[in-house]
Amino acid sequence: MKEQQFALRDIIDITFHPDKAVSFRAVWILENVFLTDPESYLPDLHYLIGRFKDVKHQSCMRHYAKIIMHITEPDVPASLQIKLKEIDFEPVVEQLFDWMINPKTKVAVKIFAGRALFNLKDAFPWIKEELAAQFEFLMRDGSPGIQSRGKKILKEIGK
Repeated sequence: MKEQQFALRDIIDITFHPDKAVSFRAVWILENVFLTDPESYLPDLHYLIGRFKDVKHQSCMRHYAKIIMHITEPDVPASLQIKLKEIDFEPVVEQLFDWMINPKTKVAVKIFAGRALFNLKDAFPWIKEELAAQFEFLMRDGSPGIQSRGKKILKEIGK
């Protein structure tokens, strides 16, 4: 992308294109380019996180949740961790919980959202209890993916 002179902001904006096929292709590119070298895109991180609450297409939710999951992992580079501390993640946390609660949200989105929320539990201590309750609810009649991820997260939370 750098060789082609594309700005990450432009790709982010295209992920909100009204044509779902266009937005899906853009978000796939965004995920793959961004996660390959997130440190290269630190100047655009505020913009990426700021647009998170605007994600509405189901096909885009999965990729955005996956990006958040990966950038909030404890082993990300220090420069990324420092930059993330400058950003207000509360709207992201709210959006991730909304996706988990919504019965129409696809399983993969719920799984990525759950892991991202788990990764944010130290910044927002109340997440542990809410996340545990949400997974316990989802596991009642959830898919094998929800069962597996829920058991793992509940074990890591200590429930």
